[in-house]
Amino acid sequence: MTFHTLNELIAEGVRGRYVLVRSDLNVPLDGFTVTDDGRIKASLPVLEKLTDAGARVLVTAHLGRPKGAPEEKYSLKPAVARLAELAPFKVVLAEDTVGSSAKELSASLQDGEVLVLENVRFDARETSKDDSQRAQFADELVALTGSNGAFVDDAFGAVHRKHASVYDVATRLPSYQGDLVHTEVEVLQKLTTDTQRPYVVVLGGSKVSDKLAVIDNLLGKADTILVGGGMLFTFLAAVGHQVAGSLLEEDQIPVVKDYLQRAAAAGTEFIVPTDVVVAEKFSADATHETVPADAIEGSSFGAKGIGLDIGPDSAAAFADRIKGAKTVFWNGPMGVFEFEAFSGGTRAVAQALTEADAFTVVGGGDSAAAVRTLGFADDAFGHISTGGGASLEYLEGKELPGLSVLDR
Repeated sequence: MTFHTLNELIAEGVRGRYVLVRSDLNVPLDGFTVTDDGRIKASLPVLEKLTDAGARVLVTAHLGRPKGAPEEKYSLKPAVARLAELAPFKVVLAEDTVGSSAKELSASLQDGEVLVLENVRFDARETSKDDSQRAQFADELVALTGSNGAFVDDAFGAVHRKHASVYDVATRLPSYQGDLVHTEVEVLQKLTTDTQRPYVVVLGGSKVSDKLAVIDNLLGKADTILVGGGMLFTFLAAVGHQVAGSLLEEDQIPVVKDYLQRAAAAGTEFIVPTDVVVAEKFSADATHETVPADAIEGSSFGAKGIGLDIGPDSAAAFADRIKGAKTVFWNGPMGVFEFEAFSGGTRAVAQALTEADAFTVVGGGDSAAAVRTLGFADDAFGHISTGGGASLEYLEGKELPGLSVLDR
C-alpha cells in the first residue's frame, strides 16, 4: 500500500483550510477522570503539526460503546479537558457532532485552533451497516469543512472499523495518513515481514476466543508463543488438567488442541505456565496461594479456586524467553494486574521487555494500560500501540478498511 502523508498535505498548504482529523481519544475513565492519557498524548503531534501550519482543525473521535444516542458517561468532555491541558493550541468541544453547536463553532474557528466534535458514536449512522446511512452522516461531517477541506486519519485504534468517520469521509475528501497511523503500520510490518528472530509472542487477556485468528496466523511465523491471562486455563484444559473455578471456554478446547498439535510441525513452540496463583475469590484482598498448573483443584480452595495470575516460576521462565528474543510482541496481561496480589506475572513480562535486546511491541489495550499502571515509562519499550483490536486484526492478516481506503 502507498499513502498520501501528512507532510504532503502540509506542503500543499493548509493555512485557513479546514482539516478533518480522525483521532483516537477512546481512553479509560474512572467516573469522569482519565486514568490513562496515552492515546491523548499520541494524538497531539499531528494536531500540533496542523495547527502550527495554520489549519482549522476539526477532530472526530469516539469513546466507549454508546448505543447511537448521547450518554453523559460516554461524553468526550474528560478526554478533551485533558487534551486542552496538554495542548499548546486552543481546544474547544462542540456539544454535538453535526448539529447546531458543531456548525456554529466550526464556522467561527480560527487558523491554528482545534474544535473537537462530540462522540461520533452518539449518532447511530456512524456505525451503521447500511452504506447509505453512513454516507449521509459522512456528508454532514464533510460539510463542516467547506469547499477546500481535507481528511487525515490518525486513529489507528479505529482503522479496523468501516465507520463513517473512518471510512466514508475518506471517500469524499482528499485523504492523508496521519503520523501515528504511519508509525503503527511500520511497526506491524516489522512483526509480519523480515522479522528478526527469535520472535516471541506473549498472549494474555481473558478469552482465548479473542485471540484465535491471530494464533492461527502466527503458527509458523512466531518461534515461541507464551500463554498467560485467563486464556491459559483453556490451554490447561486442552492438555487434560482440571482448572477448578477458573475462567474456561469449553467450546474452544478442541480448537486449542488442534493448535497445539499443529504448532510443532509449523516450528512454533507453545509455552504454558507451570504454576498458577489461585485465589479463594475474585477480589483484591482474596486469600491466595501458588500451586502447580496441573494441581489447581488441589489448592486449599478446591473446586472453587480461581486462577488469577501466572506463578513466579512461570513468570521467570517467560522472562528468560523474552530476554533471549530479538523481536517481542505482547498483547494481554498475564493476570488481574489491577489487583496488586495478582500483578506479578504482568510486571515480570513488562520488566523483561524493558531489559531485552530486542524490538519490543506492547500491543495496545489492556497491555498498554497495564505497563503504565505498574509504573513503566513508555520509552522503556520499542513501541506501545494505540490499537489493540486493530493490531490483532493486522497480525491476523485481515484487510483494515480504514487503511485500504487511504491506499492511493
